[in-house]
Amino acid sequence: MRRLIFLLPALLFLVVAGYFAYSLRPGHDPQLLPSALLDKEAPAFDIPALSGGGRFTLADLKGQPAVVNIFASWCAPCRIEHPLLMRLARVDGVRLFGIAYKDKPEASARFLAELGDPYRSVGVDLEGRTGLDFGVYGVPETYVLDRDGHIRARYVGALTPARIERDLMPLLRKLTAP
Repeated sequence: MRRLIFLLPALLFLVVAGYFAYSLRPGHDPQLLPSALLDKEAPAFDIPALSGGGRFTLADLKGQPAVVNIFASWCAPCRIEHPLLMRLARVDGVRLFGIAYKDKPEASARFLAELGDPYRSVGVDLEGRTGLDFGVYGVPETYVLDRDGHIRARYVGALTPARIERDLMPLLRKLTAP
């Protein structure tokens, strides 16, 4: 029994080292989290629009490919990625929508007034129900939907220029091709 107690730290070290070796293996992208919704229709939602007093629904995203960015004013990585979203919104053919996740509407409006508003429309997910239905781990998260409203990609964390050029833009070009 005493030998087992002396071997326990070595065994624990091997387990932790194995986990890190697996996580840090070449070609592994920690931002690629599995999603049960990939290639399935996005969850139906009907939430208040941030401005205009209307509603923001899944139907607003259908008809053409759409990029949905889930953000919050209290999220530091959201501030970091925001200039990229401003540039992305100016690219011809990109339809960018936002969902303010667990954020007060006044705070979201201030955030967008301060940094610029790249979104065609923003929904307010005050309770976080829509984010939960999408499977959001945390903000920011970005989803690409095809013209029928099916989720084709999910990007966890702040977008980077490399991710936009390498993954997001080629996917959007593929989805918009006739």
